[in-house]
Amino acid sequence: MKVLVFGATGSVGRHIVEQGLARGHEVTAFVRDPSGLEVGREGLNVFEGDVLEPASVEAAVRGQEAVLCSIGAGRRGGVRSEGTRNIVRAMEEAGVRRFVCQTTLGAGESSGNLNFFWKHVMFGLLLREAFADHEQQEAHVRKSGLDWTIVRPAAFTDGGRTGEYRHGFSPDEREISLKISRADVADFMLDQSEDGTYLREAPGLSY
Repeated sequence: MKVLVFGATGSVGRHIVEQGLARGHEVTAFVRDPSGLEVGREGLNVFEGDVLEPASVEAAVRGQEAVLCSIGAGRRGGVRSEGTRNIVRAMEEAGVRRFVCQTTLGAGESSGNLNFFWKHVMFGLLLREAFADHEQQEAHVRKSGLDWTIVRPAAFTDGGRTGEYRHGFSPDEREISLKISRADVADFMLDQSEDGTYLREAPGLSY
């Protein structure tokens, strides 16, 4: 497929690009700064742009078959939701339908999966702005007419891709580690771009 990756130089996005190329996809990496990528690789296209600028997003989306989004902004808010809104609008305008968007476990009904520390200390205090941004990000996706899947990973680790993880568990499931490697997040997101297992659903992802 022709796959467009937003957040391509981020900690998850890099894995999406690498694994997407390994799967034989034609991957377009949407980046503000291409120096973080190994340009010139077979199957890799690099598009310089800013996700907060609708015109550049629209230009990148045209002609794609699937769009994967793993944009981030650390603890700050605003970028995820506003950027995702621009992506959704561009996809609807271009007629590109398959959208896989990474948010976070704990958003929406999945708050029941979290323990006290993550619910009240991390998302309630330290990462409050980022969490609110993810909630608004999901709202933009859900309101769209796209063939979307929202992926809600637990806390990131630096482990390798295992392909062995839990997904789609109930929102009251507590027997999970609340951890998942970035490489496995990328693996699952690419799987979802290739099939409709969780079409218009928001599966959680954890070990």
